Amino acid sequence: MGFARDAALALAVLLVFIGLEFTGLRSAGFVDFMIRFATFGLLALSLNLLIGTAGLVSFGHAAYFGMGAYSFGLLMQTGQWSIPAAILAALVATALLALVVGALCVRLSEIYFAFLTLAFQMLLHSVILSWISLTGGDQGLMGGIPKPVFLGVDLAQQEHLAAFGVFCLVVSAVILRQVLRSPFGAALRMLRDNPDRAAFVGLSVFRYRLAAFVIAGTFAGLAGVLMSLYVSGAFPTFAFWTTSGEAIFMIMLGGVSVFLGPLVGTAIFLVLNDWITALTEHHGLFLGIILLVIVLGLRKGLLDVIVEQWRAHKEKRP
Repeated sequence: MGFARDAALALAVLLVFIGLEFTGLRSAGFVDFMIRFATFGLLALSLNLLIGTAGLVSFGHAAYFGMGAYSFGLLMQTGQWSIPAAILAALVATALLALVVGALCVRLSEIYFAFLTLAFQMLLHSVILSWISLTGGDQGLMGGIPKPVFLGVDLAQQEHLAAFGVFCLVVSAVILRQVLRSPFGAALRMLRDNPDRAAFVGLSVFRYRLAAFVIAGTFAGLAGVLMSLYVSGAFPTFAFWTTSGEAIFMIMLGGVSVFLGPLVGTAIFLVLNDWITALTEHHGLFLGIILLVIVLGLRKGLLDVIVEQWRAHKEKRP
């Protein structure tokens, strides 16, 4: 029943989005926003699998975002790959990177885990900058990314790219939702709350955390693929620590305990960023102040607060 309900809701969201195309209500600004929302929403959802479910705060999640973008872009520039095949290969490459890094990181916990993930991210960022013949260095991948039509989908058109991005986001959200509802998700929550007790009852702390790390990294790689399609390239900032910081801010704004919290936080972050950028050139300063006020004022994500208030109101009703 849970999967059927999630699948029905996902289909409804897709139909509403596609329906906007035929009603003429979709503007260029809306299409651009939806591409960015699908990209960063997927990145935030994948990171929250580690933070909210497994209790692992990763400062280096952008490494897999950048890996997905560069892997996909490099494959497409050879001219020998179709878009679906290149996406699949990029996800495999990202999963392998997450497997290697995770095998070294998940043995640690708390601040040690966080800073080791940051160290690996900065290592990848340094490789991107120094391997100029492959990555283009600080200029990024030059020459654009070919976007051949597949199954009638032309990702060179912004409307098609937005629909494809929303499709990837919705399908990924359904998959991640099922992961959280599965025994695997319950084991991750047990490891988060009491790893010693989980190990005592026979759960492998290392294996479960590594699996969560690889899953989260793979979906972050898919978000990187969407970003590379959006900008028709890949740049070192994709794998820089600021991208990880933005994803963490999105989760903090929306909430970690509610599944859709990261998506709400992503929407708030993007709207605030667009609004402040249009008003002042000091957008970083004002955005930081607003984010601090929201986070320190609520002390939880917006959706966390709403859900808690709703539950408290429900319990008070006779």
